[in-house]
Amino acid sequence: MKETYLTIKEPERKVSIYASADVLVVGGGPAGVSAAIASARNGAKTILLERYGYLGGMATGGLVILIPHLSDGTKKQWIAGLCQEIIDRLDDIGGVLHPKYEDLGSSDPDLLTVWSEYLFFTIGGKVRLSAIVDPQVLKCVLDSMMEEAGVKLCFHCWAVQALMDNNKIKGVVFESKSGQKAIMAKIIIDATGDGDIFASAGTSFNDVPDLTLRTSTLGLICRIGNVDTKKYSDFMKKESRKYAELMNQLEAMGGFSLILKSNQEDVVWVNNYFPKWKPNYIESFVKEETEKKQLSALNFEDLTFVEISARKGIMVTINFLKKYIPGFEKSFILEIAPQIGTRGSRRLVGEYIVTKEDVFSGIMHEDTIAVCPPINGNISKEHPLAYIPFRSLLPRKLENLIVAGRCFSSDQVANDILNIIPFCIAMGQAAGTAAAIAAKANIIPKDINYTLLKQQLINQNVPLPE
Repeated sequence: MKETYLTIKEPERKVSIYASADVLVVGGGPAGVSAAIASARNGAKTILLERYGYLGGMATGGLVILIPHLSDGTKKQWIAGLCQEIIDRLDDIGGVLHPKYEDLGSSDPDLLTVWSEYLFFTIGGKVRLSAIVDPQVLKCVLDSMMEEAGVKLCFHCWAVQALMDNNKIKGVVFESKSGQKAIMAKIIIDATGDGDIFASAGTSFNDVPDLTLRTSTLGLICRIGNVDTKKYSDFMKKESRKYAELMNQLEAMGGFSLILKSNQEDVVWVNNYFPKWKPNYIESFVKEETEKKQLSALNFEDLTFVEISARKGIMVTINFLKKYIPGFEKSFILEIAPQIGTRGSRRLVGEYIVTKEDVFSGIMHEDTIAVCPPINGNISKEHPLAYIPFRSLLPRKLENLIVAGRCFSSDQVANDILNIIPFCIAMGQAAGTAAAIAAKANIIPKDINYTLLKQQLINQNVPLPE
């Protein structure tokens, strides 16, 4: 039943223009960060608008500290560019954990034993390039990269409305402690994750969730410190049946059993899903036996429910672990994510819609801007790579908007597979580069010469098809 609310009429008011730019990026998550850096480095005056007081989105505030699926099971790395630069900078200051590059594709049993304790570091008996980052250090690294690139940052600013001129967005209105203001720009990049800008502009999108998919779920991650991870790992291996029974008991009590090793020896991170979700990457996605409650990343009441429920579950989890699981006796909650985990919501209906068939068939596009080793290397043994085209970042009717991140134009299954952090970084780098090209040439993004865009991405260390 649709809820009915009383209404009031707001008085008309003038909005002051805070600034103008060549490129305005809305959202400072993985896609927005890379879009802004790429735009500025390619010569465009760039402003980034972010509702929180830090950059990185899910990778920092969401505590989704895993940057997976950068290689395909061989020595070939397919996600590089700005994603690799971020990892390199973290490497320099001890803020990341990953396999050695010379070990990629190895099937050495000793290496597999070491890296199999980390999620997605080994797939199909091969060492893959994935990375686990320190979220607090990553915030500082991203600040530095923005400053070096010359991006103007506007933190604590929530974009609320697209300012339209027929099929163009002239600018974006935002709210802050300083009141309501506007930023005008030649090209707008919607990197909000939820497609807030293209929704405000009135373009077409899909937002009906498939409750069997990961992207229909919400979560709130925490990190637990002072864990004897060796003692914990030994218990899991030697008492695997008992451990499984205990985890089932924990889940039945409302706690969380997805406990993952981090880049720090004495820290683990705990993931969760609301509603509960079971993955089967190879063939399909398994429904829960009980009926699921539909939750939405676009509904503040649902977000409130998950925040409160997850914190209750975290308390159940830490108390249970300390009492029953070896290695957790002296552990404590290190931090609970300040940012709720939103895995999917609006998806643009763009110039091209990436489909499940595209992913499973390995369809290569002439305008490919990212080559992605999917979540499980065995999704398609014949076609182990998926390709994201530039057209999937472009709305059909809006002339000067580019989309980057998980709200790109895709069907539900393709989005579920391709909306993870490193692929969003790759989309952002392409969007920022394209925006700078368009702004400097005074053309709309649809008119960009793909050969030029491709060459500039290759010059930025982005691997693309021949």
